[in-house]
Amino acid sequence: MENQTTVMEFILLGVADDDQLQYVLLTNLLVTYILTLTGNILIITVTLINHHLQTPMYFFLRNFSISEIGLTTTVIPKALANLALGKNPISLRGCLTQTFLYFMLGTTEFLLLAVMSFDRYVAIRKPLRYLTIMNSQVCSLLVITAWVGGAVLILSPSVVYFQMPFCGSNIINHFFCDSTLMIELKCGNTKVLECINFISAVFTLLRSLAITAVSYINIITAVVKIPSAAGRQKAFSTCASHLTVVSMAYGSCIFMYLIPTPSNSLDLSKVVSISNTVVSPLLDPLIYSLRNTQFQEALRESTK
Repeated sequence: MENQTTVMEFILLGVADDDQLQYVLLTNLLVTYILTLTGNILIITVTLINHHLQTPMYFFLRNFSISEIGLTTTVIPKALANLALGKNPISLRGCLTQTFLYFMLGTTEFLLLAVMSFDRYVAIRKPLRYLTIMNSQVCSLLVITAWVGGAVLILSPSVVYFQMPFCGSNIINHFFCDSTLMIELKCGNTKVLECINFISAVFTLLRSLAITAVSYINIITAVVKIPSAAGRQKAFSTCASHLTVVSMAYGSCIFMYLIPTPSNSLDLSKVVSISNTVVSPLLDPLIYSLRNTQFQEALRESTK
């Protein structure tokens, strides 16, 4: 029988032991985090102050940027502190809080991506009624649903997860408190907990992905009926940025939480986690701004 212990802190092993490599990682991660904050804060600021961007699409994008800032801030500052100090502890309360916030904000992002897909569907399929359908009340309700839904969907599994005690080892072979690895440190039979986690991931990822897929199927059927090539290109260009972000977000999370991976692929899982928590939040503002002439014009106006 496993020795049940009162775990007060965990040790994260997701950073390198070599001092020189730690310095390189610290520098790169710090620069990336600053650029991520700058890019997302820029999107939030410009979409707030420019009257040309007071539209549903940018309202949703602003909330998405807020969730991106929250997601990276949940993980990266602690990883930076561990690299700077050369120590990797995190308290039990801190670890559980990080786990909850990471998955809550991640779930909110997927719901927001589904909402943004629906917004593009309405804009292309019903352009004359777009502002009537996507009025301020509807947009606010959709955003509130995404934020509250993200919390509710993660809260229920978390209640079961947090009640089960930990046994023996407190070593987490990752750079943040990923619940998938923490389950292995729980006492007793964890099959129920693993099943709950898997069902929650399937429900969150695949259901929001289904909404996105249905929206884009309808978008494509509408776009191909547009008679002019210029009109089709313009319609597709409004969706290209969002579709790129959707592909990156769903691809990494489906790999991490829905596809069974052997223990020897843990390093690969860390790389994918870095993509999800570091690379994507950095690239998303660039994707939305570089491919969006309206945003670029608004940015130029704001800097004058």
